[in-house]
Amino acid sequence: MIVLERTLASRTRARIRFTDRSSGDLHPESEGVAERRAAVDPRPWTWVHQVHGSEVVEVARPGEGAGRTGDAIVTRCRGAVLAVQGADCAPVVFYSPEGVVGVAHAGWRGIEAGVLSSTVSAMRGLGAVEIAAVVGPHIGPERYEFGEADLRRLHGVLGFDVATLDREGRPALDVSRAIAGVLHGLGVRLDHDVDRCTATSERYWSHRASGDRCRQVGLVVLEGRAAG
Repeated sequence: MIVLERTLASRTRARIRFTDRSSGDLHPESEGVAERRAAVDPRPWTWVHQVHGSEVVEVARPGEGAGRTGDAIVTRCRGAVLAVQGADCAPVVFYSPEGVVGVAHAGWRGIEAGVLSSTVSAMRGLGAVEIAAVVGPHIGPERYEFGEADLRRLHGVLGFDVATLDREGRPALDVSRAIAGVLHGLGVRLDHDVDRCTATSERYWSHRASGDRCRQVGLVVLEGRAAG
């Protein structure tokens, strides 16, 4: 599991985690998922029924909104565990010094639908001004063959080129480039991209590489005062 922490205002902190296979299958419908979630974080989780759209769920208390339809979650509530799941799509965590955090499920359909913009807008509605983002493990272009017509359409929607070649020299989508470009246009600082490909690493579940139904998650929690 990748664990990162960022200190925010009033010495609160954003605790960011990206799980892998070692944490087990965290698909919401998998048997025993409650126990596996508790092993990662025992507090109530807010997770969403993801539909590759742009709907954002706003959370005012821990566990609120669990199971609602959406592809992003935001809060300024301390101790609320926000989680999105994926097996090639990118989990993107957001945080701001003003004490607002969020997480988005960013596959190509969600990026096209505007999920990153919707998340940033919802955070600003909660008082966020300076927003930064951390991009979790997702499929890399070397294994992400993509249709040329879809690449052209994404170029038109996003306003910049997201096409590259996969390892066989076929047209491919660069998800990291797409996310970075959208964030730049939104005035969001890209803090870190963990640069882990779910389709080439045995550490991660991948739908594209092996048809996995299992999921890893990206989580963020606004914690209390930082240590020290």
